[in-house]
Amino acid sequence: MQTSGALHLRPWLEAIATIATVINRPVSLPEVLDLVSETAARLLGYDFCAVLIVDEEGNSLAITGTYGLSSSYIQQVNADHPVMLDPDDELQAPSSKAFLTGRSVQVVDTLADATFLPWGGVARQQGYRSLISVPVVSSGVPVGTLNCYKRVPHEYGADERDLLSLLADQAGVAIETTRLRDREAATIAELLAANTALAEQHELLRRGEAVHEQFTQVALRGGGVAGVAAALTEVLGTSVVVTEEPSGAELAAVKRDENPLVTQDTEAHSTPVMLGLDTVARIWVPRSVLPLPAVDVRALEHAATVCALEVLRARTALEVEWRLSGEVVTDLLTGNPAGLVTAAERAGRLGLDLTNPHAVIVVHGGTQRAGSARVLSVARSLVATAQPRALVSAIADDVVLLLPAKDQADALDRAGQLQRQLRRIGVGADTGVAVSPLCTTLADYPAAYRRARGAATIAQLRGQADTVASFESLGVHGLLLQLEDVSELRRFAAETLAPIRAHDAKRGTALEQTLRAYVAHDLNTSATAAALFVHPNTVGLRIRKAEQLLGVSTAHVRSLAELQIALSADEVADALGTRGQDGGTVRG
Repeated sequence: MQTSGALHLRPWLEAIATIATVINRPVSLPEVLDLVSETAARLLGYDFCAVLIVDEEGNSLAITGTYGLSSSYIQQVNADHPVMLDPDDELQAPSSKAFLTGRSVQVVDTLADATFLPWGGVARQQGYRSLISVPVVSSGVPVGTLNCYKRVPHEYGADERDLLSLLADQAGVAIETTRLRDREAATIAELLAANTALAEQHELLRRGEAVHEQFTQVALRGGGVAGVAAALTEVLGTSVVVTEEPSGAELAAVKRDENPLVTQDTEAHSTPVMLGLDTVARIWVPRSVLPLPAVDVRALEHAATVCALEVLRARTALEVEWRLSGEVVTDLLTGNPAGLVTAAERAGRLGLDLTNPHAVIVVHGGTQRAGSARVLSVARSLVATAQPRALVSAIADDVVLLLPAKDQADALDRAGQLQRQLRRIGVGADTGVAVSPLCTTLADYPAAYRRARGAATIAQLRGQADTVASFESLGVHGLLLQLEDVSELRRFAAETLAPIRAHDAKRGTALEQTLRAYVAHDLNTSATAAALFVHPNTVGLRIRKAEQLLGVSTAHVRSLAELQIALSADEVADALGTRGQDGGTVRG
C-alpha cells in the first residue's frame, strides 16, 4: 500500500519525467521553459510563473518562458523595464539578486516591502502580491532565474524552495540541451554549406580542367581563331564571333539561331583579346546570356588567351609574308632593276600572278603614325580575303595595294571598299585614295604608282575623302600626272604666273589665290567670294587686275585653258615632287 509521501511525490516525478522527455525532443527553448513554468504553477498552486534568461552580454534578464503572465506585462518588462544585472547597484530587483548571489530571493508582500517599491507598478498591473526568484544554473554557471508569483501575500517555505530548485535545475538542463542542439545544428549547417561549396568548387575545377584541355587541344592542333570560336560555342552553348582590331573584320563566327548575334551593337558583349598592351581582337557573345556563370567567365578568359596566341601565331606567319610582299611591291613600284628580275617569281611564291592585269591603289594621308598603322591594318584585312591574292605594303607614309582586277570598274569598286572601311574606323577623313590604270607588264608599275600617288595626294589636298580619285575624275590633273619631269611643270607654271606672283610678293595681295579659287569654282564670282570670305566686288577687282597683269582674259577659252594648266601644274608638281622618287621607307 502506497504512503501519503509517495502519493505526494508521484506528480513531481511524473512532471520531471515529462520535462526530461520534452527536453530530448527537437523543440524550441521557449516551449520547454513554458512547460517548466506551467509545471511549477500547477504543482505548487502559483498564479503565474516565468523563466528569465540572461542576454549574451550578461547585462540583463529577459522573460523567455511563461505561464499565466499577460503579453503586455512580458513586453513591458523585456522592452521597457528589463531586469538589469549590475552588482554595484544598491537597488536591485529580486531576480537580479537571485542571479548575482546564486540564492533564492522572495518578497512576501509587495505592498509591505519598501525595497520592492520601484517595481510596485508592474506588480499591480499584473496583479500579484508575492513572488520568489530562484537562480537557474547550467554547467555551474548562472544563466537565468525561475520566478513564481501569487495574487496574495505568501511566504515561500523551505519545501517549496527545494521543489522550485529542482524545477530550476530542469530549466538549466533544458537551456544547456537546447543550446547544445542549436550549436550542433549550426555546425551541421556549416558542414553542409562547406560540403556544398566543396562540391561546387570540385565541379568548377572539373569543368575548368575540361575547358583547359579543350582549348589546349585547339592550340596544339593549330586550330586557329576559328577553332577557338567553335570550342567556346560548345562550352557556352551560344553564338560566338571573333573580330580583328582595329579593322573590325570578322575572323571567325559560329552562330546559333536561338542566340542571334550581330557584333558591335547594343545586343552584343565583347571581351578584348590582348597581346601585351594592344587589343588585337574581340570575342563577341549575345548580351542575353549575361551574366555568365563563373566557370563560363573563366572559359571566356581562357578563350581570349588562346585566341591571342592564335592571333600571334597567324601574325608571325603574316609578318614574314607582309615583309616579302613589301619587298616585291617596292621593287615593282620603284623600278629597281635588280629587284624586277625576280619580282614575278617572288610574287608567284606569294600567290600573285603578275601576268594578269593589276591596279595600283594608293592611300595618301593619315600621316600620324597611329593613323598610318591603322590604314595599313585595314588594307591588310582587305587583301587577306582577296581572291585571287593581292599584295600590300607601306612606302613612307603611303599605303599601297597591288590588286588583281578584271577591269578599271572592278579596281574602282575594290578601292571604294577600302575607303568605306577607313571611314568606318574613323581614319579616312584626312586621306586621299586613288587607283591607277591597269598594269599589264612589269614596266607599267613605276609610272602607275607615281601617277596614282599624285592623284591620291591631290585628292587628299582637296579634301576629297569620299571619292576614289582616278585619271578620268582628275581631268587636266590626270593628264599632267603622266609627265615625268616635275621641273618642266614648275617652269611652265612659274613663267605663266610670274606677273601676278611678283605683284602679290611686292604688294601683299592675293591675286593668285583668288584666281585659283575663281577657276576652281567655274568662274562663279559669288561662290569664289564665299570661299575666300570676301565681298564679290573684291573678287571682280582682283580678277580684272590679274587679267591685266597676265595680258589674258578668262572669257577666252584658250587663255582660260592655259591658266588652268598653269595652276594645275603647280598642284601636280607638288603631288609628284613632295617626296623623292626612291619611294622612301618600306613597311611591309
